[in-house]
Amino acid sequence: MLKSLELFGFKSFADRTKFDFATGITCVVGPNGSGKSNVVDAIKWILGDQSPKSLRGKEMSDVIFNGSAGRKASGFAEATLTFDNSGGILPIDTQEVQVGRRLWQGGDAEYLINSTPSRLKDVRDLFMGTGTSTGAYSIIEQGRVDQILQANASARRMVFEEAAGISRFKSRKTDALRKLDRVAQNLLRLTDIVDEVESQLNSTRSQAVKAAKYREVSEELRAWWLGLAADDYRQLSARLEQSEKQVERDKQIADKLNEQLQGYEAQLASFEVEASEVDDQLRQVERTSATNREAIVDLQSTIRHQSDRRREIGTELVHNRLLFAQSDQLGS
Repeated sequence: MLKSLELFGFKSFADRTKFDFATGITCVVGPNGSGKSNVVDAIKWILGDQSPKSLRGKEMSDVIFNGSAGRKASGFAEATLTFDNSGGILPIDTQEVQVGRRLWQGGDAEYLINSTPSRLKDVRDLFMGTGTSTGAYSIIEQGRVDQILQANASARRMVFEEAAGISRFKSRKTDALRKLDRVAQNLLRLTDIVDEVESQLNSTRSQAVKAAKYREVSEELRAWWLGLAADDYRQLSARLEQSEKQVERDKQIADKLNEQLQGYEAQLASFEVEASEVDDQLRQVERTSATNREAIVDLQSTIRHQSDRRREIGTELVHNRLLFAQSDQLGS
């Protein structure tokens, strides 16, 4: 049984407004413009109506209070229905059930069942078969009476089924058939996948046989490589031992040669000292030779001068002798 309807920011209800429905109330009456249709729209909106046209608007955000000359627009719309569930009509284990809906200006929306966020499907499943839904007989708005009276057999059948509580099972049957159809499609896809996996499995088995053979050959090759490596190791170890012995012998020879080299270097140093002394003596001799050459040059010059002087004196002597002889002849 419906207990109350609480509205806030929904269409003309800018302030928080609560309608209490006592036992026996079946309709809302009032003068034109009082908001009767807005109350019905709020109930349909809470129950999950998704058509702005059925709520007498162009888009869903039209249900939010749009403001007036003396009041700014509301940021969101909220409506809550409260039901007495003491009879257990609704499939929730509580004495009272609250169903609400909120819509913000940005487009965000949520459904609430007992203040818990829920899905639209949860709300529809909650009221299915109870006669309480957006298109059920329990909500007859303005102009709906003519639609029901003029409805065809199919539409009237839907109303009777809803009143009899059959619609819930038909919806469940439809959902079950839809799920069975999805399962059939999934089975078909699984069959294709199984066929593909079987072909891949055969290929994988062939690859597994090849891999096993490869592993066996690899192990055998590894054993051969290990044997070859062991042989190489033994040969190289023997060669290394011989090389180490040869290195030791060469080291001893090198030590002896180093000792001889040190002796030769000592002799070379002694020879260098002697050579230095000889160089000094040679330079001394060269200086003496240069001095002697200079003296020889001077003496040669003196000799030439004395030779020239001797010839002059000889000439003069011959001349004087001639003169003396002539004078003797004249005197005699």
